[in-house]
Amino acid sequence: MTTERFTDRIIELLERLVTTQDEVLDEVARRCGETLSSGGLVHLFGSGHSVIPTLDAFPRYGSFVGFHPLTDPRLMWHNVLGPGGVRELQWLERVEHYIPKFLDHEPMNVGDVLIVYSHGGRNSAGIETALYAHERGIFTVAVTSVANRELPREHSSGKHLSEVCDLCIDTGVPVVDAVVTVPGWDRPVGGSSTVVVCAVSQEIITRTARVLAGRGEILPTFVSPTAPGVSLATNDDVFLAYRRRLHAAEGKALQ
Repeated sequence: MTTERFTDRIIELLERLVTTQDEVLDEVARRCGETLSSGGLVHLFGSGHSVIPTLDAFPRYGSFVGFHPLTDPRLMWHNVLGPGGVRELQWLERVEHYIPKFLDHEPMNVGDVLIVYSHGGRNSAGIETALYAHERGIFTVAVTSVANRELPREHSSGKHLSEVCDLCIDTGVPVVDAVVTVPGWDRPVGGSSTVVVCAVSQEIITRTARVLAGRGEILPTFVSPTAPGVSLATNDDVFLAYRRRLHAAEGKALQ
């Protein structure tokens, strides 16, 4: 009997991603390159496990200044039960009208890019983040599984995340997320969406770098101290450049 392997299923999903979403990924990178070249920010948002690809985007060895994760501790689980637990998070990310209270203090400006990660694409948190950004002239990108459109809409707009954003990167991950069937086990195991969306983050980062390099531009890049000629202090300049870009964005947002 052949054993179904998680890694094989992930490879299948990643191969589908690069063959079906290649042009969309290039367009997202082009948009990000334009924004970063003009001094803007590429914001990244997710709730629950979809926070992970935003954290993996920046600060991350191999990434660079301009990517701005929008992290709300209330929308991130850091405990299984109780305060900061999963059940509280799952409730809040479905509540409408909370997101503006979080985003009103963020430096989001016309010409920026927003990338929203959500496997299901039905929660209020992701949809309302995209709508908030759209109202402010920000180009929006959904990273989601379009297969979830088959499920009932949960937001009062009647929309799926992929329907409220300017572009959609379809992860191709099945609705149930878990991708391995084990004989004798009554439910699928092996969640796949996080692995795929983290790959999406790195595709966007590397392709954006290629766009900027083609313009003769290099942005301060977060680098491992194991690289030749690099130390922990090397990244102090990266954090300083990041702080300056954020301050400039905040100043613009307050005008």
